[in-house]
Amino acid sequence: MIKIICVGKIKEKYFIDAIKEYQKRLGKYIKLEIIELPDYNYDVIKTKLEEGKNILSKIKENDFVVTLDILGKKINSVELSDFINKNMSKNIVFVIGGSNGLSEDVLSRSNYSFSFSDLTFPHQLFRIILLEQIYRSFKIMNNESYHK
Repeated sequence: MIKIICVGKIKEKYFIDAIKEYQKRLGKYIKLEIIELPDYNYDVIKTKLEEGKNILSKIKENDFVVTLDILGKKINSVELSDFINKNMSKNIVFVIGGSNGLSEDVLSRSNYSFSFSDLTFPHQLFRIILLEQIYRSFKIMNNESYHK
């Protein structure tokens, strides 16, 4: 199972449509759960703490937690595919934080941290990028063609 915990709600129909499309495609390969948590607009420290508490409340003790963080390890699509394949026996939980990043508590709970880029992406768009890369990972694992 793959679970994606993300801060913030998707409002734009075109983002919602893209997310639904990748959820449908991924259904062929794996059970996928997306958990949306509210974002807060306090000062940075309080916001990260509140969002962190909410994130941690959705993580089980035996979950394998992967945080998506600009300071994480940079990987390519084949490396992500290998990583998912090696950890398929676990519940993999990808965590996308809010606009202020992740709290220290969430980072401490993380089993692994990835960075997809040094660029900053809107969180709504990054959710789609992550879903696409997970889908691509399964195509790679199964030696199925997919556009490059």
